[in-house]
Amino acid sequence: MLTLVPTPVGNLEDITLRALRILREADCIAAEDTRHAAILLKHHAISRPLVSLHEHNEAQRADEIASRLAAGENIALLTDAGTPGISDPGFRVVRECIARGLEFTVLPGPSSILPALVGSGLPLHEFYFGGFLPVKSGRRKNILEGALARRETSIFFESPHRIARSLAVLAELAPGREVCVARELSKKFEEYWRGTAAELSARAEKQPPRGEICLLIAGSED
Repeated sequence: MLTLVPTPVGNLEDITLRALRILREADCIAAEDTRHAAILLKHHAISRPLVSLHEHNEAQRADEIASRLAAGENIALLTDAGTPGISDPGFRVVRECIARGLEFTVLPGPSSILPALVGSGLPLHEFYFGGFLPVKSGRRKNILEGALARRETSIFFESPHRIARSLAVLAELAPGREVCVARELSKKFEEYWRGTAAELSARAEKQPPRGEICLLIAGSED
């Protein structure tokens, strides 16, 4: 059995009892960053063999993991934070398991997406998740224009090095649109910036937010 295990996005206590049991019982743990995983495992007094599984080796590892599953091993797959496969490795392994008819399960658990949506104060009866915003400015602007035209709330992951530029684009395109920057969720310096695109752009220009960031954009009322 392969089990995809969501891991805390910040606070190491944000993990389920079932997830801890799965990690303790696994023959092997496939982790996006074995050093990062070791910190979580040590905190919960778990010691199991680790193998790396990241974006550069997932195609190869997917075949290896599937072969080990077929041989009868129990393997847990986890990424650095949140649910595997959501803007993180895991998709190729799942596809390989489906192709070979191998059993797997996905545990419910931590994700920054839902806390950011609920804490933003923006409408959330419908929402669109766009993953990480593109690095290139032209494509990023196109994506943000699409978010402004969409009726539902949009949420993206964004780098602290580019968030000021993204907010500046939003301020140029729709200065009065409600937006939110949710950062460092569940960590010591958790913070929500709420306001118009113009207000948050001016704030970020003076002091860009740091850490892990979710950018939320209210939908169009038109």
